[in-house]
Amino acid sequence: MDELRLVIFDCDGVLVDSETISNDVLARLLSDEGLPTTLAQARRDYQGLLLGEVVRSAEAKLARPLPAGWLARYERERAEEFRRALAPVHGAAALVASVLAAGIEVCVASQGKLEKTRLSLELTGLRRLFGERALFSAESVPRGKPHPDLFLHAASAMGAPPAASAVVEDTPSGVTAAVAAGMRAIGYAADSDEAALRAAGAEIVHSLDEVPGLLGLG
Repeated sequence: MDELRLVIFDCDGVLVDSETISNDVLARLLSDEGLPTTLAQARRDYQGLLLGEVVRSAEAKLARPLPAGWLARYERERAEEFRRALAPVHGAAALVASVLAAGIEVCVASQGKLEKTRLSLELTGLRRLFGERALFSAESVPRGKPHPDLFLHAASAMGAPPAASAVVEDTPSGVTAAVAAGMRAIGYAADSDEAALRAAGAEIVHSLDEVPGLLGLG
C-alpha cells in the first residue's frame, strides 16, 4: 500500500453496536408476516444486505409480496429501538480520534441511508468525529457491497487513492468490497464470522483497540 491517507469505517457493527437491535426488529416483523425468523437466522440471512435485497429475499421465501408500508414500519421501529438502546462499539471513539491525531482522514461508508447513519452517530456521540461531507451511503452508487463502488466513491470524494486507503469492516461482503477496491481490509471479528472475514481477504482484529497498532499509528 501507499502511505495511509484515509481510513473508511463501516457504521453498523464497527462504530455502533446496532446489528443485534436491527436484526431483532427484522426477525420480529418477518415472523409477524408468517416467516418465522430468529435473531440468529436474521443475522445469517440478511446482515450486510441492502434493505431492498432484504425485502426481495424475504418475499421469495414467503412466495408473496410483503404488505405495503412494511419497510417503512421496519425503519420506524428500528429507529425507535436505536433511540432507546443504541450504544457505540467499545473503542470506536478512541480509534477514530487516534486516526485523526495521526493526520489521516476518516469517513463512514455504509449500506444504509445517510439519515440512518447520521442518527446512529448522533445517538452514540460519534457524529462530531466526522466532517459534514465524510458520510457515504450505498444509495449514492450503482451497486452496494460486495461491489467496490461505495468505497471507491468515498475515497474519491475524500481525495485519497485506493492504495492509500484502509477499510474497517465486520462483514464478508464489506471486506470483499474493500479488496475489490484495492484497499487494505481490516476485519473486526468480535461478533462476526472470523473465518469468513479472513477468507474474504481481511486482516483480523478482535478489538478496535488493536487497529491503531495494525495501521502503524502506535
